[in-house]
Amino acid sequence: MDFTTLTVELLKILNNITGSYGLAIIALTVIVRLCLWPLGVSQQRSMRSMQILQPKMKLIQERYKNDPQMAQKKLMEFYKEHKFNPMSGCLPLLIQMPIFILLYTALISPQFIQEAGNSNFFFIDRLDKTLRGSAGSSYDNTFSVSANDKFTVYKKVKVFMGNDELDNVKITSKNAVKVQGQIEPGQTMDLKINLDDFDLKYSQMDKITSAEIDIQNIKTREVETVKFERRDNIMAATVPTNAPQSQFHMDVLVLILLFAATMIATQKVMMASNKNVQQDPMQAQMQKMMGTMMPVMIIFMFIIAPIPAGVLLYLVVSNIFQIIQTVVINKQLEAEDNHKHAVKDLSEAKTIKPIETKTIETDKK
Repeated sequence: MDFTTLTVELLKILNNITGSYGLAIIALTVIVRLCLWPLGVSQQRSMRSMQILQPKMKLIQERYKNDPQMAQKKLMEFYKEHKFNPMSGCLPLLIQMPIFILLYTALISPQFIQEAGNSNFFFIDRLDKTLRGSAGSSYDNTFSVSANDKFTVYKKVKVFMGNDELDNVKITSKNAVKVQGQIEPGQTMDLKINLDDFDLKYSQMDKITSAEIDIQNIKTREVETVKFERRDNIMAATVPTNAPQSQFHMDVLVLILLFAATMIATQKVMMASNKNVQQDPMQAQMQKMMGTMMPVMIIFMFIIAPIPAGVLLYLVVSNIFQIIQTVVINKQLEAEDNHKHAVKDLSEAKTIKPIETKTIETDKK
């Protein structure tokens, strides 16, 4: 079982618990973020340390600006002295990236589309929809195609050998499905697979009469179960097609805008939490610029890239969780700092020696 299938199965379990695939995605988001909470603490502590230490680091860089090797050496010594790892803040982002890719792959997979692609959630019409959708509906016996579409074998392959059936037969090549002739949307399309691409013994291949195979359009991710018949040394099938109709989905656009708004809010909360920390003016200006430019760049990317609504829901909830986490952790870090300062002040107070007073005695005459 691959990771995509495992992710879909996990969403099924969470759906059975929550009663909704939208709630299942939210539950998965919360589970992931709770598991990453310790790394979130480490990330914010690292960012806080970076801002505090930034002026001293800048002095080292300016002092050794003509000797990059010495500057690097002194910075490493500085990091070690202050027990600071500049890369620790990047670890949560690096861990979340594979999770994002897994969820993206799961929500565009035929397993999820077949199981719950038409699931709705609040204002979201379908969790598998992208901003501009042109894909047809899977398993309706008709492919929505364009002229240059390519096809591949999906997982389900059932082979018939006379009265016998053989399930879960493997196809050895990902490019086994070939289109015969030109694709003309609205006209029937001819597909073929060579017998040699079936992972079977020669004696078994000789007995094949037909096969039922799940075929996937690589471009649109649409899947249809196609009945192939044997013709000499190939398996051939003819399937009806139609032209894909492009649609603009406003609910997905709302999700993209919500993601941008929550991302801006996250940046502002993080900057507000560090307002009492001495910070380099140039670094502060750069953070402000990034907080403005990043949402714009990501919105532009999401408009171009086909991101499913379910993945955008995950990102929005993740940002909201990040805002809450930032507030909670920063209060925790402030409490730690106040405790350290109190202990330090108490320790210094104990080390101060009282001033000795001398009694001056006068001679009595």
